[in-house]
Amino acid sequence: MTSHKTTQTMKPATAAKKLGVYLQATPAEFQDGVVTRNELNALQADPPAWLQDLRRNGPHPRPVVASKLGVSIAGLARGGITDPLTTEQIDALKDEMPEWLQRERATQAEVRKEAARIKEKQEQQEK
Repeated sequence: MTSHKTTQTMKPATAAKKLGVYLQATPAEFQDGVVTRNELNALQADPPAWLQDLRRNGPHPRPVVASKLGVSIAGLARGGITDPLTTEQIDALKDEMPEWLQRERATQAEVRKEAARIKEKQEQQEK
């Protein structure tokens, strides 16, 4: 009995998420096809010009925008940011530093501090 090895594929949306890019900004051939695991690995290892440009300039999906601004995705929504942003728009927000961004960054810092405290406490209990 021989087993046939099938090629693992994923939808373009999944591949775009794994690559950290906004699907609607990718080339049509990427959006319309399926992506194999090997193709994804090749894109990650040696990104083509379009992928490098998207990663550098955007538009970026919400998780990337949140990360670049140092806030949570929910914090973006509370700040009224629901659309993808370009790197230029993200930099402008950082320069402008509106009140909601300051508040969300402070909240995120508290969340990280609390997570670190809990982790440290758990590590001490395990000893």
